Amino acid sequence: MSRSTVVTKTLRWYAGAARDLPWRRPDASPWSIMVSEFMLQQTPVSRVLQPWQQWIERWPTPTALAEAPSGEAVRAWGRLGYPRRALRLHRAATAIRDDHDGHVPDDYAALRALPGVGDYTAAAIASFAFGQRHIVLDTNVRRVQTRIALGVEFPHTSATAAERVLAEDFLPSRAERAAAWAVASMELGALVCTARTPDCDVCPVRTECSWHRAGRPSWDGPPRVGQRYHGTDRQCRGALLSVLRSADAPVAEDELLVAWPDQRQAERARDTLLADGLMIMDADGCSLPR
Repeated sequence: MSRSTVVTKTLRWYAGAARDLPWRRPDASPWSIMVSEFMLQQTPVSRVLQPWQQWIERWPTPTALAEAPSGEAVRAWGRLGYPRRALRLHRAATAIRDDHDGHVPDDYAALRALPGVGDYTAAAIASFAFGQRHIVLDTNVRRVQTRIALGVEFPHTSATAAERVLAEDFLPSRAERAAAWAVASMELGALVCTARTPDCDVCPVRTECSWHRAGRPSWDGPPRVGQRYHGTDRQCRGALLSVLRSADAPVAEDELLVAWPDQRQAERARDTLLADGLMIMDADGCSLPR
């Protein structure tokens, strides 16, 4: 299996098969790309498109968001899930305004130092917004390279040092080509080399793929259990936040808690929302942060 051949075939496929996503267009700003990376964490593209568009129209720059109350970021986050991402994005925008003259930094270390920006997000922004050479190792990329190079259906639950070494082996030396490979391999995993129903018949690198050549052996590692949502504290938190997002004024605590049938769970959710800074509670009642 030739890694350079895999890269070449994947890039050729991507040139004709890539989805037309607004944050991938030539006129996309680094800020719009950064917003998309925050929103796309653990959230499919189909759910992100409309909120992303509304967000960019309302806050087209980091400074515009930084000057808005953090609660408005939580409100605009809507039902994307994991709403702490909205607070982190607001804090990152504030740091960009205060420390980088309102411009998303193009340096990996500076990106990594922003609130809420981890290794993956910093690498993704540097690669997609500035065309730099970085390992961008999301779930889709990890699955693609694991199947192609190792002949295993799924990667480990979380990225390992060995996976980063493998990713470096695939990464082209030229920055422009490396950035293209990062997005193309991600798209291959999202559209073709999917977790549940991989479409090997249309895969541009099936002849290079160790897993395909081995007959697509089934996963024999620990059971892969999907995240449950119904009835969880996460769903309960979402129900309480929904009340606050739709309210124009503070909501009485007892009115907030009746949004969920299990009183103890609602109280637990209230406490974690307070601890996370996603709501405040004072003499006027409960509300989003101001």
